[in-house]
Amino acid sequence: MTDHTRPDDIDVFAALRPRLFSIAYRMLGMRADAEDVVQDAWLRWHGSDHAGVESMEAWLVTVTTRLAIDRLRTRKAERETYIGWWLPEPLVEVDERTPESAAEQASEVSVAFMWVLERLSPDERAAFLMRQVFDQDYADIAAMLGKSEASCRQLVHRAQERVQQERPRFDVPKDAHRELLAKFMQAAASGDRASMKAMMSEDVQLVADGGGKVKSFHRVLHGAGRVAGVYWSLEHQFPSEVVYRAARVNGEPGLLRYVGGKLESAQSFIIDDGRIVAVFIMRNPDKLTSLPQSLSSGDA
Repeated sequence: MTDHTRPDDIDVFAALRPRLFSIAYRMLGMRADAEDVVQDAWLRWHGSDHAGVESMEAWLVTVTTRLAIDRLRTRKAERETYIGWWLPEPLVEVDERTPESAAEQASEVSVAFMWVLERLSPDERAAFLMRQVFDQDYADIAAMLGKSEASCRQLVHRAQERVQQERPRFDVPKDAHRELLAKFMQAAASGDRASMKAMMSEDVQLVADGGGKVKSFHRVLHGAGRVAGVYWSLEHQFPSEVVYRAARVNGEPGLLRYVGGKLESAQSFIIDDGRIVAVFIMRNPDKLTSLPQSLSSGDA
């Protein structure tokens, strides 16, 4: 392989990497897959002839998008046989700043948003993200997807309708979100079922992803009584062994839950009008490997 890389390309790529990761993660919902796609895009740039390339950024964005679409098509077949509900691998910050922060701040990447994106086809997902999240022109999107501009407009239109129907419409200040979760965390840790129920909307829903690796719910749970009961039941099954830690989960206030000192799940919440309206619990251990695994030695 011939190396056509200029010395300053490495610096440019380092500056672009958060955006490329952001694109790939929103397409795939898995950190390792996103990192592989970004690395593959760099290797292709590293070994390509750059003559006639006007913008390294545009080239890398296009290649990253195409690689992510190819991988998503492959992953779609795998996810059809996935056991239970599929939720994204969480991007978690225990501290205020981590390498993922820049990617998260670029635009929305909440678990709730990713949950809705999962219902789109690979091409719809790519077209919608490139247009609505990354503000690409339809001509550029058409070139990336190998389709006409008219087809891309239809893809975006269909995706936008689906997203508007299903995505949360609530914009809650982070401080209010964090304050409610702090109260919920205390109630959950003490098994205060009544307090938990009071913090939830009557039609709250809970979605959990165990991936067939750990016990989980294979249907969406509805109702404040049932959802509060799930937290109450765990505390009573493992008295004084359930501990919660506040964290940023995909850019929003969330919780990590430890049982017997070991990480059990990462949790994301949708808040509206001062109450919890949805809970997303990521329990598949394969999706938690990058997180603090225990409460010992200051890991969490």
